[in-house]
Formats: sequence, structure tokens, C-alpha cells
Amino acid sequence: MASKRGKQTVRDMFLSLVVIVAVAGVVYLFIPHDDKADPVKAVDYRVELLTARRAAPYPVAAPSGLAEKWKPTSVSYEQEAGNSWHLGFLDPEGKYVAVEQSTSPAEKYVTQVSQDAKKTGRTQQVAGETWQHWEGPKYDALVREDKGATTVVTGSASPERLAEMAAALKTS
Repeated sequence: MASKRGKQTVRDMFLSLVVIVAVAGVVYLFIPHDDKADPVKAVDYRVELLTARRAAPYPVAAPSGLAEKWKPTSVSYEQEAGNSWHLGFLDPEGKYVAVEQSTSPAEKYVTQVSQDAKKTGRTQQVAGETWQHWEGPKYDALVREDKGATTVVTGSASPERLAEMAAALKTS
């Protein structure tokens, strides 16, 4: 009797598993899904940019004229945290690029937003402006101090993409 009950339990578990797999298959087939969809949603940063430009004690920078393949992914302005402006993007290759600005002490701020990048002592001319070049284990950065704020273009993108973002920055 015990073995008959054991066979019954195994059979019932097997039948339950078959039903669960069948239901999952039906759900997968009939619920729309796009395997090629990009999971990162673009953000509209226009309102935050206008707000930051009114509130910040420095000219807030944002890109103008970038190709459509640049995708804005994050935006914030925190007055209490050194008037910190952040605008994050994915470049056309899917690498991260961020524009960071703040009135916080430059050395500490750049190290923080670039995830421990260090000054290289090199500079780079971008759109007529001199930027300091920083390198780090995760992110590199272009840094410029001007008009009471530090501007940092940082991320995992190539140095050419960082320079492309820096060149596109406008303050009005």
C-alpha cells in the first residue's frame, strides 16, 4: 500500500509540473514581449535643466546638438549638496557619459563623481576651452573649473566621446 501511495504522489507531482509548464508556455506565447527592446528608458531633462539654471549660482551646462543616438538616462539637481547638477547619457555605443557640476571643493568632488579618477597633469583643448584630463580605474574625466563651479564630463565612454560631450556643452 505504501508503494502505491508513493507512485500516486510522484505521478501527481509530475502532472502538476506538466500543467505548470503548459501554463507558462501559453503565457509566454500570448503576452507581448520584445526581446530587442532597450531596457534603458530615455528621460526628458528640460524641466530639471530650467529649474537648475534658475537655482544654481553658476551657469549650468547641458549638451546641444548631439546626435539622436545619445540617450539621456538620468538627471538631478541638489542644491543642498553643493548645488550639484547631474545629467547622465548613454553614448551611441552604449557607454556611460555624465555631465557633473558643483560648487563643492573641486578635488573631492571630481574624485567622487569620476569614481576615483586621478589628475594626469595633461590638458586637452575642447571647443576652445582647456580641460584637465583625469584617469581612473572605472571612469576617465575631463575637468574644467570656471565661474565658481567645477564641470566634469566623466564616464566609461572613450576619450573621444567624452570630448564630444564636452564640446556640445552650452550654458544657455
